[in-house]
Amino acid sequence: MSAPELPLSAPLNVGFDYTRSVGPVLGRFVNALRERRVEGVRGSDGRVHVPPLEYDPVTAEALTEFVPVASEGEIVSWSWIAEPVDGQPLSRPFAWALIRLDGADTSILHAVDAGSPGGVHTGQRVRIRWADETVGHIRDIACFVPADGPDTATTEAPPPVAKREEGAPVSVVITPIHLRYEHSASPEESRYLRGLAEGKLIGQRCPSCEKVYIPPRGACPTDGVPTTDEVELPDTGIVTTFCIVNVPFLGQKIKPPYVAAYILLDGADIAFLHLVLGCDAADVRMGMRVRAAWKPRDEWWTSLENIGHFEPTGEPDAPYESFAHHL
Repeated sequence: MSAPELPLSAPLNVGFDYTRSVGPVLGRFVNALRERRVEGVRGSDGRVHVPPLEYDPVTAEALTEFVPVASEGEIVSWSWIAEPVDGQPLSRPFAWALIRLDGADTSILHAVDAGSPGGVHTGQRVRIRWADETVGHIRDIACFVPADGPDTATTEAPPPVAKREEGAPVSVVITPIHLRYEHSASPEESRYLRGLAEGKLIGQRCPSCEKVYIPPRGACPTDGVPTTDEVELPDTGIVTTFCIVNVPFLGQKIKPPYVAAYILLDGADIAFLHLVLGCDAADVRMGMRVRAAWKPRDEWWTSLENIGHFEPTGEPDAPYESFAHHL
């Protein structure tokens, strides 16, 4: 008896550059950082907030009284990071710490380059290690280092910079956001993905209501019973609903306009999202018959991307009544 196939798994990296305008309060903060200074803002109760708050936490009034604070302070609390991940301030082990700068009443979260867990403690005096190149970003503070020790920190890669005229104040900041994790497919999804690598579209049928799901779900969401009966489906179907994409965005691979549509394969009871090309976007309609346009065989792998898109077959449209209950 052969051993069962292991479920498929693969690393996933979801990321984008988060871009935001800073406004007058945070704008003043990041522009001060560019000049290697730290500024906070005073609240109605007299406390100095660093980083500055735009609105008073007591009265909700806008805050406008800026206060310079020191580049040195003490650690309020900390946690050791033995294995840094990409995108963190330091690539070697460090401490995340809440640091209250002299002249401030609130704490700022940043990295402390302490060398080892024994080199950091609550109440420890630390000071800012500025980046070699300051651009108007929180990462102009490369990290903090012990105030009584040598500054042996090295600067990591500088953050991306929003376009602006030379010498102009910072009004927009860019912060890369990344989520990296290992995704493991279920046994049912793994069989579906391995089928795609062979040019097959494999779904599963519920033994109770007999609905066919693709991609398979392992259990019927209607009846709650396992869907163990596998069904190989054709690569033809109909467009149920669709959207014409007219707006360009970062990372877009196809020039607008183009159509993203839900495709209901013949014999299936659930539609999935894919591209419809091969005709003018304005000609796509509900009920249009389409067929998968597969990529060359040597480009296939365990992915629905093996189908580059769907395109019209030229057959008569399916009547609305034939797919209305799938919408």
